[in-house]
Amino acid sequence: MLFRSWLAKHWGLEASARGYVGTIGAGVNDLGIQGPFVSQYLFVAGPEWLGPHNKHGALIAHAMFGGVYGKFQQDLLGYPPSAVDFYNDQLAPAAIIGGHMDLNRSAHWVFRITPDAVMTHYSINYPPKTSQFDVNFALSVGIEYKFKKKR
Repeated sequence: MLFRSWLAKHWGLEASARGYVGTIGAGVNDLGIQGPFVSQYLFVAGPEWLGPHNKHGALIAHAMFGGVYGKFQQDLLGYPPSAVDFYNDQLAPAAIIGGHMDLNRSAHWVFRITPDAVMTHYSINYPPKTSQFDVNFALSVGIEYKFKKKR
């Protein structure tokens, strides 16, 4: 889900709520846990800059900061996350840096490609009780309908 408000000709505010779900490889174990289901939900906001643009397309850059809720323990068959080298379920800091490449198909319809670096900083609640900064690449492709002809 994306929310945007333009403050000036080239500057605006963007807020995003994103969910990522799927399976992930578990650490080596003899517990029968392979590929458990995990999910994380990001809630971020920050400035965006409208770069080169014309009636055919636009480049938009953004840097958004906020939090992420990671749910990692739900499919571990009752074992602690340390048994498979997972994080505990938790709320953690997050950032998304990237942008949009828009290809205007008409005055209202836009084909959009959004490459982003998604950064999270989860803590580990079991020894050695440390934290880890993860950077992942995300790519979204879709269409957007603009209710106003301008922007």
